[in-house]
Amino acid sequence: MPISRRISFLSLLLIGTFLFTACPKRESISKILADPARYVDKEVGITGTVTDAYGVLNTGAYELDDGTGKIWVVTRRGVPSRGAKIGAKGRVYTGFNLSGRSLGTVLEESDRRAKN
Repeated sequence: MPISRRISFLSLLLIGTFLFTACPKRESISKILADPARYVDKEVGITGTVTDAYGVLNTGAYELDDGTGKIWVVTRRGVPSRGAKIGAKGRVYTGFNLSGRSLGTVLEESDRRAKN
């Protein structure tokens, strides 16, 4: 194998390894709610269906249900519509208040993807 091909292959392998290790671990909502202290201030990924949403001026919160439980997701990107199937990643916080309403354990969203 020529040296330039070998270097290209190793570069792609290194980049792929970096990208896969940078992704947060996907967790079930029930695991997060059962032991929120384990996930506090750690980035996790969750997927589910939006069951409720409130937003004003591109900020707000939406409730995500993955079949094992429901959790509120706080966002600064606008809220998705009810019934949307999405994946979200972010950091878990407890004792979160939004506009005077206590939401308990929440995920502060850093990224969101639509799921099919």
